[in-house]
Amino acid sequence: MPLVSGTKLGPYEIQSPLGAGGMGEVYRARDTRLERTVAIKILPQQLSSDPVRKQRFEREAKTISSLNHPHICTLHDVGTKDGMDYLVMECVEGETLAKRLEKGPLPLEQVLKYGEQIADALDKAHRSGVVHRDLKPGNIILTPTGAKLLDFGLAKPAARLASVATLTAAVTQSSPMTEQGAIVGTFQYMSPEQVEGKELDGRSDIFSLGAVLFEMLTGQRAFPGKSQLSVASAILEKEPAPISSIKPMTPPVLDHAVKKCLAKDPEDRWQSAHDLKDDLEWISQNAPQAAVGGVPSRRQLRMLVTAVVLVVIAALAMVLFVSNRQPNSLLRPLTRFAVTLPPGQTAPLVTWPALAISPDGTQLVYAAGRGESKRLYLRSTDRFEVTPLVGTENASSPFFSPDSQWIGFFADGKLKRINLRGGFPMTVCDATTDDRGGSWGPDDTIIFAPAATSGLMRVPASGGTPQALTLPDPSKRERTHRWPGILPGGKAVVFTVGSVDSIDYYLAAKIAVQSLETGKREILPVEGTFARYDPAGYLVLAQRGGLFAVPFDVKRLKVTGTPVRVLDDVGMDASTGAIDFSLSHTGSLAYIPGDGPMQTSF
Repeated sequence: MPLVSGTKLGPYEIQSPLGAGGMGEVYRARDTRLERTVAIKILPQQLSSDPVRKQRFEREAKTISSLNHPHICTLHDVGTKDGMDYLVMECVEGETLAKRLEKGPLPLEQVLKYGEQIADALDKAHRSGVVHRDLKPGNIILTPTGAKLLDFGLAKPAARLASVATLTAAVTQSSPMTEQGAIVGTFQYMSPEQVEGKELDGRSDIFSLGAVLFEMLTGQRAFPGKSQLSVASAILEKEPAPISSIKPMTPPVLDHAVKKCLAKDPEDRWQSAHDLKDDLEWISQNAPQAAVGGVPSRRQLRMLVTAVVLVVIAALAMVLFVSNRQPNSLLRPLTRFAVTLPPGQTAPLVTWPALAISPDGTQLVYAAGRGESKRLYLRSTDRFEVTPLVGTENASSPFFSPDSQWIGFFADGKLKRINLRGGFPMTVCDATTDDRGGSWGPDDTIIFAPAATSGLMRVPASGGTPQALTLPDPSKRERTHRWPGILPGGKAVVFTVGSVDSIDYYLAAKIAVQSLETGKREILPVEGTFARYDPAGYLVLAQRGGLFAVPFDVKRLKVTGTPVRVLDDVGMDASTGAIDFSLSHTGSLAYIPGDGPMQTSF
């Protein structure tokens, strides 16, 4: 029976009902001691004898009391009156997200703001060993200061997830809170493992948050259905419509972030709410206000990464993309400066790449000169001075060490390295005068292609005898392996596979990936040349004079989407597949266009 206004529960006086649900009734009340308004949640007396409901109710009190966070409802007190158990919580003024969604989708800036706050609240809960298990718009209230996460009535201690450092160990329980296989929660926002009654961890909440974000952006349910069975079937078997098909102005990077939340397999989702929060925060901070609050330009929609154009010398231009962890972001305003080479000096692309950007994004090295004579030049990205590197005459295909302190390059039939602090180059090993690129791994080994028709070799950066790593397979009509790029962690390498069917590598080349631990090699389902990994989760590669980005799972070594063009008119040699672009570990990109002077921007 509902409580009437004026009813006393200890020092609390009931004023009016706020709502009711399966886990109890909620009332606005006044704390007569502290003269403040509170919310009181009551488990009705007739249900107090139900041990499962009562146990959940008690768990809610303990859960909320352990979570001190600005975006989680604060618990003030607990009590019992005439057989009724109750919680005393802060009275949050505002409207639920469910009520707000009745008016339609939210503006993009609000989606990012509230999504970041909810993810932060979940991160706090997960770090405390708690899974919410009933995240939905009705349990999120929007206040003048932001979103608040409510109702941990279905929360359950999280199972230990050894592979995720941000989740704490499971909270020890003397008995299970639900029967084995029981389904608890709201169907439209359940994770696949929750629908199947499996053990849950924090990644289940991340799936639910993805469904909430989808609805915030589109005004539609991610998994619609006319019955619980049809909804459950959609969650288990169907993919939601791309957000961009419903709201074309949504930044592709946000579409990607939500899609990653909604992966069927927990291993394919964000592995912590903290990672998701960081990504939403980055999107919010890096997308320009015009794009966040208004209509992006056609070029902004087409770009996969935030691009910043750099201008450096005649015939060479660089673009820096700042893609953080997920490309598909929007252009941001450009700042420009120029770097001048001595008169008559150019850096044309002829057969071999001419530039590289350091892994930390602070240094740029390029090969330039007059006529046939060229050497390497170094400049910091925050300074105007250009420094010639002594002893690097005839250098080509420069690449940096992982610590950004050394440069590897090819010259006069040798693979060499030089320290940026000074000194002369040191020979690592023999190569040829027709090399096809190198890459320096975190284990201080270099993988390189010593000749035009060879496989890949591996050699210690300190010097030694190269060992064969790959060989072209004639039965598959492979002619050459070239332009290697070691993936993060040093456990695999991507490289270009040239075919005997064409001498123009941009027409017939494929991208292969090989595990350096097992030796297993796979041809990826994408054509192109000169693949490099972007830390946002993409392979960037060349096709027909342009740069394309394709989603890539670096853990599983799998392409997970289709290529999208990100830059046009990049300098490329069709006969070798060489292309003048370079990626840093920070997501910055430098490139030489097909024509025009070299200019620089950040």
